[in-house]
Amino acid sequence: MSPRHDVAAGGATSDLTIDETLLLHSIGWEPVELVIGCSVVSIAPSTFVMGWNATDSASASYTRAVASAVERLHAECRQHGAAGVIGVDIEFEVYRNHVSAIMVGTAVRPSSGSNPHGNAFVSDLSTRDFCLLHNAGWSPLGLAFGTSFVQVPRRSVGTTLRQSTANVELTLLTEGMYQARETAMERMQSSALGMNAQGVVAVHVEEGPLHFARHCIAFTAWGTSIRLTGDAHRYVQPKMVVPLDDREHLFRVDALGGG
Repeated sequence: MSPRHDVAAGGATSDLTIDETLLLHSIGWEPVELVIGCSVVSIAPSTFVMGWNATDSASASYTRAVASAVERLHAECRQHGAAGVIGVDIEFEVYRNHVSAIMVGTAVRPSSGSNPHGNAFVSDLSTRDFCLLHNAGWSPLGLAFGTSFVQVPRRSVGTTLRQSTANVELTLLTEGMYQARETAMERMQSSALGMNAQGVVAVHVEEGPLHFARHCIAFTAWGTSIRLTGDAHRYVQPKMVVPLDDREHLFRVDALGGG
């Protein structure tokens, strides 16, 4: 018996809502199984005694953790006979000595059993976005990712004292942010080009100093790489949707106390 029949006999498990499941069925696809991929990679210790100076090691460890987590998602996807993973919820964490990547999503496939996309893909696209892309003639290829850590030089004591009584731009932090952004975006684009993608959509970014090393700027960017599957883009006509489930307005008893 094929893996598809085995899964169908046991039912599908997913984190999709009822609306999302029905929307997926409307384009001839179905959910298969809830899959997970995770990886924790250590950061090589810095040669500096003071501070956290493992910026290059952190970038390499981050990239390795993401690649391992994606590969494990691929493995579970293939194990269940699915064509790809959508709606991937991604959690990235950076610690002083290691980084972690956790990805959870729903493996999906065409109801016919054939895979028009070829290799299994991993995507953080929502069900709605996946269906829109599918109807427009595009297909997701995989998760494009890029990250960069930049160490910002500290201000001298004299500069700190001169700037303590005025509102001034901290140019070192500004330049560090731009440098980290350019490097991370370039790495994400290179990741997409490695998949022969024609673009990256639904890009998410996270940036800012690390809580344990505020002199280091981190910038991370990721999105779904896509490619046109047909001869030309198909224009999708917009549809008006009126939700019928009104939000509930709960009464807060503590509001009577004026708190």
